[in-house]
This record gives sequence, C-alpha cells and structure tokens, in this order.
Amino acid sequence: MTEFLQHLVNGVSVGTIYALIALGYTMVYGVLKLINFAHGDVYMVGAFSGFYISHALGVEKEPTLAKALAVFVGSMMICGVLVFLMERFAYRPLRHRARLTALITAIGVSLFLEYFMQLSGWFGPASAPFPPGPTPRFFPQPMSFETPDLPLGELSIQKVDVISFLVAVGFMLALQWVVYRTRFGTSMRAVSFDSQVAGLMGINVNRIISGTFIIGGVLAAVAAILVASSRPSINPLMGLMPGIKAFVAAVFGGIGNVPGAMVGGLVLGLAEEYVAGYLLSSYRDGIAFALLIVVLLVKPAGLFGTFRPEKV
Repeated sequence: MTEFLQHLVNGVSVGTIYALIALGYTMVYGVLKLINFAHGDVYMVGAFSGFYISHALGVEKEPTLAKALAVFVGSMMICGVLVFLMERFAYRPLRHRARLTALITAIGVSLFLEYFMQLSGWFGPASAPFPPGPTPRFFPQPMSFETPDLPLGELSIQKVDVISFLVAVGFMLALQWVVYRTRFGTSMRAVSFDSQVAGLMGINVNRIISGTFIIGGVLAAVAAILVASSRPSINPLMGLMPGIKAFVAAVFGGIGNVPGAMVGGLVLGLAEEYVAGYLLSSYRDGIAFALLIVVLLVKPAGLFGTFRPEKV
C-alpha cells in the first residue's frame, strides 16, 4: 500500500507540471486555433531565466524566501515578454493565413529558441561563466530554505514537491478565476467564439490574444522553476519532451478546455508513474503517445471537448 501511495504522490507531482504547461497550449488553441509548438521551449527559457537570476542573486550560497520569489517573478516576466514578442512578430502577421503556415512558423520559433539558448553561456554573469552549448547546467535551489517536514510515515515526500504542488494548484485556481470571473476572461471566451464579432462589439482582439499568450508563458515559467527546483539539471533541449507530453495532456482533456487540461495533465502524470513503477521504466515516455492514440480513436474531442462540425 505504501508503494502505491508513493507512486500516487509522485504522479500528482509530475501531473501538476504537465497541467501547467498544457494550460498554455489549450488557451492559445482555444482563442486562435493555433497549436503553439514553441510553448515547450518557452518552458525551457523559463528554466534558464531562473538559472541566471539565481546565480545573480547568489541563491546557491543563501537561499531565502525573498530570493525564491524574485526567481519566480523574474522568470515569469521574461517569459511573458518573450511570448508577447512571439505573438506580435511571428504569429500576428499570419493570423489570417492558412493554419498550416502558422504551425510551421511555430516549429521554426521552437528551433530558433533551442539553438539560441545553446549560446546562452555567453549571457551568464561575469563572475560565473557558463560554456555555451547543450551541456547540462546545475540549477541552484531557490526553495531549499527551511520548511517543516510532513509526518507521513513511510512515504517520502520532498519539501520542494509539497511547495510545487501548492504553487501549481494556486496558479491553476487563479487562472480559473480569471477565465470565468473577470472581464478579461469574458472577452477571451468571446474572442474564442468569434473574433470578428468580438471586435465589432468593441473588444480589443489583439490585446486579448496577447494577454492569452502572456498568461500561458507565465504558467510555463512557473512550471519550469518548479521542475528545476526538484530536478536541478537543465539544458537547451529540456522543453522538447515535456512540451509534447503537455500537448498530449491538453488533447486528452479536450484542447481548448481549461479544466480538461488540468485533468489531462494529472491523468498523464499518474499513468506514467504507475507504468514506470509496476511495468518498465523505459515505457514511461511511450505512455503519452499511447494515450494520445487511444484518445484520438475513442474520443477525438477529448474528455471534456465538444465536437463542432465546420460548414464548408
């Protein structure tokens, strides 16, 4: 029973990260019908941003709550600016072109970010030079300050996993509130339904779309710092597999559906953990693709998605 509960804890920990990244996919798709395949690399940039901010603040020598918050906020701001620039200069000019054009552009942006960050060693603090290239880097631990242990018997729960879970759930609930309880969220759903009519009704469509991208980028940065704090090896290609898995989670829950992305991330995380724990760990990555195939065959719209036929 202890082993089962341990896998449950680990699966939920991983699943919340997938859910945070999947929210970026599902929000952008819900508004623009665009699959932003560069989103996983925004997650990677978030980790590197936190890496350099941590070294600049000296987190490895003296981790404090204030420094941890500074790492989070700094990384969120950088990723927010990055996705704003991506939307403004890469996607907005192609908004009224064929969807395939925007999809290819997203793949190009993804490759650009990956190779650009391989040169990121040139941008590190002068006191701590980092060689450029795909060499993994060790992420300082901004959340290693004193926190109380959890008396849960034989279960092994790291403090950083508890903090990660609480932070992830807090951000997901905040997003739910923004989408369904604020004027911005109402405008976002209106643009998702029909952007042209929303524009005629006085909604600033460009601002709503940019805001949607920024929210997705901020959530990717949060996920990156949480992962790097518990699995401290980062590299310029670290966003590839989590990005694909988060996309699978979004499709599983019903891409374009915010609660579906959350559920899809948790289901994928638990499925991976139990397959790796009770079958073979080498099957861990394959379960995401197997899940995607099953969903597309059984319920192509996802668990919470709805099929909307298009008139031609």
